[in-house]
Amino acid sequence: MTDILDHTYAVIMAGGGGTRLWPLSRRNKPKQMLPLLEQHHTLFQTTVKRLDGLLTPDRIYVVTVAEQADSLREQSPEIPAENFLLEPVPRGTASVVGLAAQVLRERDPEAVMAVLAADHFIRNRDLFHLLIRVAVDVAEKGYLVTLGITPTYAATGYGYIQRGEAIPERVIYPVYRVSKFKEKPSEAQAREMLSTGDHSWNSGMFVWRADSILEEIGRQLPKLKSTLEEIAAASTSARREEILQRVWLDLETVTVDYGVMENADRVAVLPAGGLEWSDVGSWDSLFDVLLPDKNGNIVFAGNHIGEDTHHSLVYGNNSERLVVTIGVDDLIVVDTGDVLLVCHKDHAQKVRNVVENLKNSKREKYI
Repeated sequence: MTDILDHTYAVIMAGGGGTRLWPLSRRNKPKQMLPLLEQHHTLFQTTVKRLDGLLTPDRIYVVTVAEQADSLREQSPEIPAENFLLEPVPRGTASVVGLAAQVLRERDPEAVMAVLAADHFIRNRDLFHLLIRVAVDVAEKGYLVTLGITPTYAATGYGYIQRGEAIPERVIYPVYRVSKFKEKPSEAQAREMLSTGDHSWNSGMFVWRADSILEEIGRQLPKLKSTLEEIAAASTSARREEILQRVWLDLETVTVDYGVMENADRVAVLPAGGLEWSDVGSWDSLFDVLLPDKNGNIVFAGNHIGEDTHHSLVYGNNSERLVVTIGVDDLIVVDTGDVLLVCHKDHAQKVRNVVENLKNSKREKYI
């Protein structure tokens, strides 16, 4: 008996740095490798676990960079080693998608890809499974599909998707053509889009046939396509690796959203508001997914005293080091031993600016 998922593969993008969760998320141990939301599972392991009952481990692929590969393999021994695809250096999500699509099309000409991030939180797994099945059905009809999250506030840290008319094909769930993508907007633009009711947050989760996305890459990113074809034409895996190391550095860094999706012809969006989704992208986002105490605080520090402290997050990774907060509200306090971060919740997105400052000032040991 055939199943809609018979040629479906998950592609987990796991090479990011998670700079907005600095100083806990570091270059050698980025956020997807950390047990931020569950005591015994990292974000990456939770992403893999979310696929239980949907896809078997041999149909899960992971795209990452070499310095993270060993740790990710240790965290997911059930995924075959050959399913880890390594970028020499990060070149944006367009290159991640292209590399995975090229490999999958070779291994299965009918391959459909569900592109997922390694660091997302999704509470409603049953709805996630349903949406992936619907998205695969729509992708088989020739669409590039994205999952859109119903906005709950005028966020400026997400991209937005404007819905158009419903697609004409018959499906079991509402699916719409994409009218327009809008990258991270100003606060005024975000408020306007929230008020119209026809916009979704761009979740960064996509479903498409491998041959469909490669066709779009060829049309819009011809240098990436020619690079992928040069790698694919190599006669041995050693030769492929040699070419990959040589040509990857010359690629432009570009996201699949900007480089492909914004100007693609057949793009569809599935409204996915009930997923209870978060991209766990910054310290303040943890307030959306973790249960605070009676004072509205989230405390990871094993040795903390809080007096008149409200709606704050406190993290400390040394049980011998006492963290004390008195008379503070809406603060984020993160103590990693070599770095102490103190910032207001409203400024949590600016943590990435500090990381850039450290790079520019040659203080790499703190990154």
